[in-house]
Amino acid sequence: MEAFLISTGVVALAEIGDKTQLLAFILAAKFRRPVPIVLGILVATLANHAGAGALGAWITSLVSPGVMRWVLGVSFIAMAAWILVPDEFDEDDAKLARYGVFTTTLIAFFLAEMGDKTQIATVALAAQYKSVVMVVAGTTLGMMLANVPAVILGDRIANRIPVRVVHGVAAAIFAVLGVATLLGAGERFGF
Repeated sequence: MEAFLISTGVVALAEIGDKTQLLAFILAAKFRRPVPIVLGILVATLANHAGAGALGAWITSLVSPGVMRWVLGVSFIAMAAWILVPDEFDEDDAKLARYGVFTTTLIAFFLAEMGDKTQIATVALAAQYKSVVMVVAGTTLGMMLANVPAVILGDRIANRIPVRVVHGVAAAIFAVLGVATLLGAGERFGF
């Protein structure tokens, strides 16, 4: 349950102000059809994060527990720093409208999430907790918690979210995870 809750919270916070959340705002404004947009986000996130979770699990099979502890600890601290860097949105991510709302959202979100903070976080969390299903479920829920309100409420909430504060909290959580991992908190997971 810990893997699910931490994955949900960390990704929900990290997603605030992220390029995929900006994409959700743009798709909502462009299409004004929340249901296919939300479903596209869900399917894209499940596919993307399942692959990332599998990669994290695979990486743990290649590296000794001692090395993995250091890799994960440093990775979490690097994620803390990366979250503090504002994202820029690429307009090309939203130029797939000829495929329909659901497919446009699915493709745009899947591609925008490649190499993104939340995808990298999913790899690290799956490696940390060795519970791909719980991590992917948590990171997917975190993505949905951040993006569904963006789709439904759009501009009404965009300017009311203190993005710097939210990013600071997410960065602090990643930093704590990193330091705790380096200090041996993951030893009960075999690190």
